[in-house]
Amino acid sequence: MHTGKWWWETQKRLDELRPGGTIVPIIISSDKTQVTMFRNKTAYPVYLTIGNIPKELRCKPSSSSHILLAYLPTTRLEHITNKASRRRAIANLYHACLRHVLGPLKSAGSDGISMCSGDGVRRHCHPLFASFVGDYPEQLLTTGVKFGECPKCDVEAKDTGSNTTPFHLRKLSAVLDALAAFDDGNLAFVRACAAAGIKPIIHPFWEDLPFTNIFRTITPDVLHQLYQGLIKHLLGWWSAACGAAEIDARCRRLPPNHHVRLFTKGITCLSCVSGTEHAQICRFILGIIIDIRLPNNLNAGRLLRAVQGLLDFLYLAQYPCHSSETLHSLDEALDLFHANKDIFIQLGIRNNFNLPKLHATRHYHLMIMLFGTTDNYNTEYTERLHIDLAKDAYRATNHQDEFLQMTRWLERKEKVLRHQKYVSWCLAGGHQFEPYRSRPLDMTFRCEQVMTKHPTAKAVSIQKLVEDYSATHSREALARYIVCKSRGDHTVPLRDRELDHLAGDIHFPFHHLPIFHKIKWCSIDTDGLTKGHVTLDSVHAKPQQKLGSRLIHRCSDTVFISLGEDSVTNDLKGFSVGQV
Repeated sequence: MHTGKWWWETQKRLDELRPGGTIVPIIISSDKTQVTMFRNKTAYPVYLTIGNIPKELRCKPSSSSHILLAYLPTTRLEHITNKASRRRAIANLYHACLRHVLGPLKSAGSDGISMCSGDGVRRHCHPLFASFVGDYPEQLLTTGVKFGECPKCDVEAKDTGSNTTPFHLRKLSAVLDALAAFDDGNLAFVRACAAAGIKPIIHPFWEDLPFTNIFRTITPDVLHQLYQGLIKHLLGWWSAACGAAEIDARCRRLPPNHHVRLFTKGITCLSCVSGTEHAQICRFILGIIIDIRLPNNLNAGRLLRAVQGLLDFLYLAQYPCHSSETLHSLDEALDLFHANKDIFIQLGIRNNFNLPKLHATRHYHLMIMLFGTTDNYNTEYTERLHIDLAKDAYRATNHQDEFLQMTRWLERKEKVLRHQKYVSWCLAGGHQFEPYRSRPLDMTFRCEQVMTKHPTAKAVSIQKLVEDYSATHSREALARYIVCKSRGDHTVPLRDRELDHLAGDIHFPFHHLPIFHKIKWCSIDTDGLTKGHVTLDSVHAKPQQKLGSRLIHRCSDTVFISLGEDSVTNDLKGFSVGQV
């Protein structure tokens, strides 16, 4: 996060007022979650972390880099019969609670406090509210913007589907002037807020926080904006265009592959699809669309390019390291989608694309430059915290006056964990640990071939290779391979007739062979950030077999085969296509 422009710009402004201060970016996230399956009990946790912690540690729940700041009230205020007044009261209650919780940041951010950092040095630190992480409803509740509009910029709701309409971030000064009209009476206050484009909120929590522009602190959300937003919409449009039966049939025909989940019943019948399932669908959706027939013989190429642009944007937005070239590619991918999105209008699926989540993609470039890559502020991490800090805590209570018991249970759990770490430190000799130092990503790429120590099948007859594995010419191919290897470093290749003649003289002193059903290629982690190897790809070769009365067909993956050591080039020359 320290590579973003926000940190450096704020540091310059801070040095003008308080020279020598150290910025501690405060990252706040809030999200309401269900703690029961049937009784509709909810919790509203607020989490806090700081941007000084390296993101490779901050993204791991086991590192305890996030803390539970508070549980907000989940009351629906049903005693207020007027719906508009009820919504306004709930919004004011939200801001009143957060104003009380984040109140200490006002003086600490302006005057600074003495804090001890991880390397043991005491510094004069200024904790500043830098980023708010939440989904679209949370962003609207925080900024006070009306539904359907962008919580960051002044673009109108009817223009959110355009990729060319100019926009500017909302002016904080105009919003603060409208909020100051509260002392002029209710009618003047409501009119001033409406003119500023926000709801009438009484003293929002960010009103007097130092160095804080709430419209800048709203950061992109890959989980809800892309996976649970645009990808979810895309699957619905695609299903309406091509038909659920055709899509599910194509899903069932997909061959098994590594890192690709097979939906044997199709994807159109899924309900309550999670972000993980949407990510799994994205891995094969482009292959299913190719050559699909559209109604009225419309060009399927535009549909393919629209999906390609959206998927390219999705994966480019999740890069752990960005440059000017990757950000340019990010903009090009978004332009590719907008250039071909009219195919959904021609199909009669959409009338417009005025979706706030689609418009939010236009802010990714700027936000990455301001606050760093999107893995600094993804709601996927806080969704995982709900299990440890809300759901498990609720299950430990007697479900009566639960929040007091939940906080007490979490406090005791933290004390036990702290004591456990202290005991482990004492048993290790009480040596002072070296402070963690973040290193830049190593852009080199290395991988290695990995096979199991023992074969999957120890002894398979050559005849069984022909019958179950469909390796019809395995004996002849092995003989030709032995002849080629036995010639050594001869530069003159044999003719096919000579090679077949020499292969016919090869005698095999065996009738069975060991068989491996899988070969994996794993990446070598040069940064030491992960334990073990990460599997990049794999090749399968499984025989046909019977499972009860059902016959499971063989699995033979299609691969590119290198024809020699000198054939490794940037194109496909020197490679052949074959089945394993």
